[in-house]
Amino acid sequence: MIIYGKNVIREAVFVNRKFHFLYVDERFNDDYFLKFLADKGVRYTRVNKEKLNQLSRQAVHQGLVADVEDYQYAELAPFLEKTGKKRFVILDGVEDPHNLGAILRTAEATQLTGIIVSKKNQVPLNATVAKVSSGAIEHVPIILVSNINQTIKTLKDHGIWVIGTDGNTDKSYRDIPKSASTAIILGNEGSGIRPLVKQNCDYLVKIPMFGKINSLNVSVAAALMMYQTLDE
Repeated sequence: MIIYGKNVIREAVFVNRKFHFLYVDERFNDDYFLKFLADKGVRYTRVNKEKLNQLSRQAVHQGLVADVEDYQYAELAPFLEKTGKKRFVILDGVEDPHNLGAILRTAEATQLTGIIVSKKNQVPLNATVAKVSSGAIEHVPIILVSNINQTIKTLKDHGIWVIGTDGNTDKSYRDIPKSASTAIILGNEGSGIRPLVKQNCDYLVKIPMFGKINSLNVSVAAALMMYQTLDE
């Protein structure tokens, strides 16, 4: 798959992701970054900006475009077998790659255990997600499941509190227990969490709103939830 941008490519190099090719703008003059590539033994080819624009579909590539092996999803079971507190975020139909990328960036900053996504109605791991994540996509496990509701049952069976988000509940996100293992569910940008998924939660929380706009971007809401579940 195609990726682009300094941070994304730097993190791909750090984790030894396989590169099929790396193209660098013929006018690219960041000697520090070029030395980094040389030190890591990464080969690249100089090309004109038009070639990079074509490959990245006119994205902000910062003079660097690569073709690398696809990002891989993780399995849930190995994470459930680990001891200690676990912190998951479940995305129920998030479709905007910018939102997923931003969520990944916060997930890496807060050392989230993993992000759980469904095979249906979910944005794939693509170049935009990688770019917006600023390379965090390389470090946050993204767990693919067939059925969110079945996954909720599995999480509960392993002692993990499953908490949904809804603007009409009485509980605040500040009521989320910091000491417990949790899985916070965030829904689609337009329709929110699906009704059956909401019913299967242990309880629902909301983020209090005091202005005239009655909702937050899902990536902002996710950030508040992730920081709330951190140990004090």
